[in-house]
Amino acid sequence: MVDTAVDSDDTYFTPEELAYLRKRVPMSYVDIVPVRVDTNGAVTSVGLLVRGSAAGRVTYSLVSGRVMFHERLRDAIVRHLEKDLGSLALPRVPATLQPFTVAEYLPTPGASRFHDPRQHAISLAYVVPISGDCAPRQDALEIAWLTPLEARDAADRGEMTPGHDLLVTQALAHCQVM
Repeated sequence: MVDTAVDSDDTYFTPEELAYLRKRVPMSYVDIVPVRVDTNGAVTSVGLLVRGSAAGRVTYSLVSGRVMFHERLRDAIVRHLEKDLGSLALPRVPATLQPFTVAEYLPTPGASRFHDPRQHAISLAYVVPISGDCAPRQDALEIAWLTPLEARDAADRGEMTPGHDLLVTQALAHCQVM
């Protein structure tokens, strides 16, 4: 029997605690590729967050973030979509939580196509159709809705957060977008 009385309000770690844990324990994440689909379910556009980098470049990134203690994957997906795209995004979370891929981010450069210098992270990647209005939140400057070809071109040109380029390419292949 699962104890549903667990208080999740105290599941956020202090920055010091999180830094300590990231050096010792793989962290669970979700990476989400927001898409718009037509009435037949075919992908018509890919939603990418536009962010400014520390180097002064503009880059594209996916919606992503940690799965919290005692948080269901479905709830983590919805929380991160709402956090980055706004409460009116109206995501249609898939009925099954089978990810299209699993990404393993490693702190050692070159050990994986997915690199995160802070930690070892395991991320489940999902394609989620969005039907509502989106407004950038957090540190995103805007949300760019690119055609699948434009998204693939941006990935090929290295305009995305490292690793997210590969996830976009894999997501489009998973959705049978040629």
